[in-house]
Amino acid sequence: MTQRVRVHCFNVSKDGIGAGEGQSLERPFGQLDPGDLFAWAGATASWIRRTEPGGTRGLDDYIVRDFTRGIGAEIMGRNKFGPVRGPWLDHEWQGWWGEEPPFHTPVFVLTHHVRPSFSLSDTTFHFLDTTPQEALRQAKAAAGGLDVRIGGGVTTIREFLAADLIDEMHIAVAPHELGCGLRLWDSPDELTDRFHLERVPRPSGFVHHFFWRR
Repeated sequence: MTQRVRVHCFNVSKDGIGAGEGQSLERPFGQLDPGDLFAWAGATASWIRRTEPGGTRGLDDYIVRDFTRGIGAEIMGRNKFGPVRGPWLDHEWQGWWGEEPPFHTPVFVLTHHVRPSFSLSDTTFHFLDTTPQEALRQAKAAAGGLDVRIGGGVTTIREFLAADLIDEMHIAVAPHELGCGLRLWDSPDELTDRFHLERVPRPSGFVHHFFWRR
């Protein structure tokens, strides 16, 4: 089985913005309201943060469930791990996700300021100051033959696209524009020189974009 490099359940606005400016501990997406991007996933029965019964089934729920299917490791950027910039003030901060992170695999965090690895539940975080190619080599080795997910944020996905290391992507595009922030693209059609693209509109107004290599 071919080991793939995937982006899955990543969310952007209609104008391609995946995160706002001014990230902080209280506002992980900066001035952007994450509900504007994640509403389609939050409505599903399988949403990882669901605390009450219910939720929708169907295609959206299938896509949410597919987030972990076949994944053996994740690569993320420093700003997805946490809002701190520059050298670590201490090593007490262990990410946004509490004692039970949703990854359940090794996670490789790209940063210019490395720190010791640590584990929370069944997720171990490793910190690398290296190229996308070397990070992917280590992640593939840790994934045990399963796929590697490029988890974001925007800057990290753009770096892996620029290095031509991504095989498949699922991007959910919200039905509204945000105007400013970190932009994944000006148009998804920019990628159709390398990827097939299929758009699947949903009644919510979100449009699922599926990319796979030509």
